[in-house]
This record gives sequence, structure tokens and C-alpha cells, in this order.
Amino acid sequence: MTILVFGQSGQVATELARHGGDRVDCAGRDRADLNDPAACAALIASGDWEAVINAAAWTAVDAAEEHEDEARVVNADAPAAMAHACAQQGVPFVHISTDYVFDGSGSDPFPVDAPVAPLGAYGRTKLAGEEGVRAADGPHAILRTSWVVSAHGKNFVKTMLRLGAERDRLTIVSDQVGGPTPAADIARACLTIADALASNPDTSGTYHFSAGPDVSWADFAREIFAQAGLSPEVVDIPSSDFPTPAARPANSRMDNSATEAAFGIARPDWRTGLSDILTELGAKA
Repeated sequence: MTILVFGQSGQVATELARHGGDRVDCAGRDRADLNDPAACAALIASGDWEAVINAAAWTAVDAAEEHEDEARVVNADAPAAMAHACAQQGVPFVHISTDYVFDGSGSDPFPVDAPVAPLGAYGRTKLAGEEGVRAADGPHAILRTSWVVSAHGKNFVKTMLRLGAERDRLTIVSDQVGGPTPAADIARACLTIADALASNPDTSGTYHFSAGPDVSWADFAREIFAQAGLSPEVVDIPSSDFPTPAARPANSRMDNSATEAAFGIARPDWRTGLSDILTELGAKA
């Protein structure tokens, strides 16, 4: 049997294909468009899957503010349809969610049972997706993660490499703190969790997975430049100096202890993952 992955070109889906090998079948929009939840459910019903992983989402945080209905179909209705189809067949379902379900208050890491209070449309639609997955009542794991980076697609690491090579001075937000998480680590975690659910459905629940140590965007940029051998000046600024249509959580720290206890997955060090990303991009100093 094979693990069905929703998503094909995204950061996590790309790494799932890489790390899952022949076990993984990544379905792009040509086979199941998340704008059509019924098609996603039909694809699950059409096969004999070992597990299903949803690595696709509407991730345009700012655009979601003006297109919340469209984002809700992708981030809530589609995962709910997937989860119900999986529950009907008793197939484990792993769904990737986000730190944006929290309001970012305080400075302590959020445990999995912390009150949710999303600040914007993206967080609201992702939270609705979580609720839909739970309501299906099948074997499932909701894996909240943060600040995803890789050698693929658009992300903070690739933006910093470009800007760091072009400019002598960069102003970067320093009052948002979280765990940058390599997509490769997320992919490995998803595969481990899918296997665990298949053998023990009682491990179903909500989990957190972010790399450490927690860091600000500005300090994350400094480490990127240090490892890449770039030397622009990084000037710390508050979020208020960099307004965006959607509010970002100031505190994206997440408590990963439940994930380690249930699945034996230790919190990875993003600095190691960053080194691997830069090597793949040919940007390692």
C-alpha cells in the first residue's frame, strides 16, 4: 500500500516525495484540487491507502484577508472532506496546521491544549480545518508547525539570500519569535506519525512540531547570513514598522513535548536544517 499525499510542489510535499520514496504518491491539482473537496474525498475512496497526509493549504496569509471564503474551502472544507473519507475507511490521516491558530500573546511556548484565538483569516480557516478533522472522528493527527523553510518555493531563507546579496543594510522584525522549521523535518515527522497511527490509532490527537531554539526573525536572518558568508547589517525593527494586511503572532513558540512523548520525535535544531538547505542551494559559505 501507499501513502497518499495531497500536495505536489509545496515545500513539505516536495520533501515527503523525497523522504517517502516509493511509499508516497503526491497528488497535485490535476488529480485533486483542494477547491473541490468532493474530488479530494473521491480520490481517497478510490484507493487502498496506507495513510493520507494533507500537505496542501492556502498559505497566502495576507491574501486570505480579502479572500477568506476561498481560503476556507481549501483550509477547512477540503481537510474535513479528506478526514471523513479516511474515517470511513479507517485510514490514518495526518493534517498539517499552524501556529496562527493562536493569538501570539505572552512569551511561553503554547501547549497543544492552549486556548485558540486566531488573529486573522488565515488562522481562522486553519482552525476551522482542525475542527473538521476532529469531527470526522477517525484516526488522525493534527500537526501544528511554524515558519516553514526549505530549498524549494518561496520562504524566508531564500528571500534573505537574495536580499543579503543585493543590499548592505536590512531592517528585519525582531519582536516576533518562533521556531523556524525545515520542511524536511516536517516530512520525516509526518511519515513517522502516519506509521504510528496505523499501528496505534489511540495516538490520535493534536500535536506541535517546530524546530529550536526559538528565535526572532532578525536573529534568524543573522544566522542565515553567517552560514552563507554574507555580511549585510541587520537592523532590528518592531512589527509596527513593517505593517501587513494580516497581523502576525508575536509569540509563535510551541511546546513540542507531547509529540516527543507520543512518537519519540525530538525537537530538531533548525541551524542544522538551515545548513542542509544552504548546501542544497549552493549557498553555503
